[in-house]
Amino acid sequence: MAKKNMYEELTNEKLIKRIALVKGVSIGFSIIYIFAIAILTYVYATAGFKNASIAVFIPFLIMPVTLLPLVINFVMLNKEIKSRNL
Repeated sequence: MAKKNMYEELTNEKLIKRIALVKGVSIGFSIIYIFAIAILTYVYATAGFKNASIAVFIPFLIMPVTLLPLVINFVMLNKEIKSRNL
């Protein structure tokens, strides 16, 4: 049984709105991820490796997992837009 593309039943306007929303959320999460990397670098530059807890790594390691579904949806939306020639 093949997976059904959930974006096939959307109208062109809704499809364009959805890709704009996914793109905005992806950019927002990417900016947060860059800030997290900067904060982590700052913490290690000032406190050193001895005083840092493993809890500092948890948000840093979870961010790619949260970005993955957004990237997958973005790719699916782009495929649907290209198939409709929008």
